[in-house]
Amino acid sequence: MTIETNREVITKPEFGTPLTRVWKMGKGLSRALIEEISWQKDEPEWMLKKRLKSFEIFEAMPMPNFGPDLSDLKFDDLTFYTPPGSRRTRNWDEVPAEIKETYEKLGIPEAERKYLAGVIAVYDNESVYEGIKEEYTKLGILFASMDTAVKEYPDMVKKHFMTNCVPATDNKFAALHGAVWSGGSFMWVPPNTKVDLPLQAYFRMEGKEEGTFEHTMLIVEEGSDAQYIEGCTAQQYSANSLHSAVVEIFIKPHARGRYTTVQNWSSDVYNLNTKRSLVEEEGHMEWVGGSMGSKVTMLYPASYLIGKGASAEHLNIAFANKGQHKDGGAKVIHGAPYTTSNILAKSVAKDGGHAGFRGLVRVAHGAIGAKVRVRCDGLLMDERSKNDTFPTMQIHQNNISVEHEARVGRVSEEQIFYLMSRGLSESEAMAMIVNGFIEPVTKELPMEYALELNRLVALEMEGSVG
Repeated sequence: MTIETNREVITKPEFGTPLTRVWKMGKGLSRALIEEISWQKDEPEWMLKKRLKSFEIFEAMPMPNFGPDLSDLKFDDLTFYTPPGSRRTRNWDEVPAEIKETYEKLGIPEAERKYLAGVIAVYDNESVYEGIKEEYTKLGILFASMDTAVKEYPDMVKKHFMTNCVPATDNKFAALHGAVWSGGSFMWVPPNTKVDLPLQAYFRMEGKEEGTFEHTMLIVEEGSDAQYIEGCTAQQYSANSLHSAVVEIFIKPHARGRYTTVQNWSSDVYNLNTKRSLVEEEGHMEWVGGSMGSKVTMLYPASYLIGKGASAEHLNIAFANKGQHKDGGAKVIHGAPYTTSNILAKSVAKDGGHAGFRGLVRVAHGAIGAKVRVRCDGLLMDERSKNDTFPTMQIHQNNISVEHEARVGRVSEEQIFYLMSRGLSESEAMAMIVNGFIEPVTKELPMEYALELNRLVALEMEGSVG
């Protein structure tokens, strides 16, 4: 389908049709840019209105006044959207060669064949491949890019998109995301359906001085059980880039959901995301994450336990190397009786890296019988590195149980000496110690992702990954 504009005749971005670049987006953020993004995506009017309202909120909100220094992040220097000269397809053979080569190296097709129920691949800002196994389609599961979902499932997306889970008013970067979001994945699991294999999305940032803003929406209906895995990588440049994603997860009564992410950003990326789940009665949400690379990371996945008996588990690993500041943690709001949460955070700091845990647990009035357990462990590899803990407990109800434990320690020279006496190099010995330290989290990852994370740790210990 083509339309006439004052730019030129273009082809609209539909499955099986070319996605033609009309003009290269310049740097900086403006209302005209947001309108252009929405126009190129052929979005409904309600989405454009939501984008423009988010832009107004973004302009009015201040930058975060806590955590890492963001003064080097200049919005005017960033390119917020550059549509690729490709097309979206459900046939892997039709993906352009240069994009397919990147994902072949990352193992995306192999992962789909061996381990996964479906895959969405996102290259820079745009989804380039969508696939789901036929047996899961027959179960009624919906799995597509967010751009596709906006068009094919508009009522469902409009009801959930940045409304009561992650509103644009939540923080400045959520508002920015609402204005310029592009790409991402959408999953809907019908009631009483179990997804035996995880669904996956992989996001790849290729440009420099650019922003990527994928949106993930997962809806697990009553009595269902589903897993979703997300991987993120970026090439390394000398100029700052921004990754500001939003993840919205809806766990309905008696449903279970798991969100797993392994991120390996280059050392020039500001990784500033907002991730949140709403968990209803007797529902259960699990967050499992591994954060490697990036210049700055601010990431605090949140679970809002809004139904009686709801529960959440947060397991996270962060690795801060030279020149990196990882400010991560978790947030859990106990808003109903007999809710349960468990937070386990592991952080490693090396070569002057700065890691920290920033957590918030709030037990609201009326959340009788709530149970909370928080444990954050930090491992320092040398005297130059730093590890902080900033826990916050807001308790507004009696007759509850709250536990908090925090530990920070140095790697033992005796342990390193012992392992080296058994034939390991110093870097191998330190990597083994680190892998043992993070094992409580990696054991919850699928096998292939646990192996990937262990390999990344080994590379970090050699100083070859930034």
